[in-house]
Amino acid sequence: MTATEITLTPAETVAAPVMLSEAAALKVRELLDAEGRDDLRLRIAVQPGGCAGMQYQLFFDERTLDGDVAIDQPIQGAGTVPLVVDRTSVPLVTGATISYTDTIEKQGFEIDNPNAGGGCACGNSFCG
Repeated sequence: MTATEITLTPAETVAAPVMLSEAAALKVRELLDAEGRDDLRLRIAVQPGGCAGMQYQLFFDERTLDGDVAIDQPIQGAGTVPLVVDRTSVPLVTGATISYTDTIEKQGFEIDNPNAGGGCACGNSFCG
């Protein structure tokens, strides 16, 4: 996996708070292309809720909110995938990797988050 960097200002570059695996980036690119819009980004957010207290939300969004961290995740040989994380969620997902699995037994996105102190059996929520 290649490290992704984001630029906050022309002189300031930091590591992206969250990364997509190559399979996840390709799936997001496929879904974005199917939408047929070039103004959408994958928004990664953490909200209160779920069995363990916090839950992830992944959805396409055209909005830009104050404090958003925008990321252009490179895809090997296929351009980039635009991502955005709101400022409240950044510390909760920093260091996380989002992967995508497509097998006969399981299909979907999974988040490996080093900040999660615990989770639930469904895998959709965590505690900090």
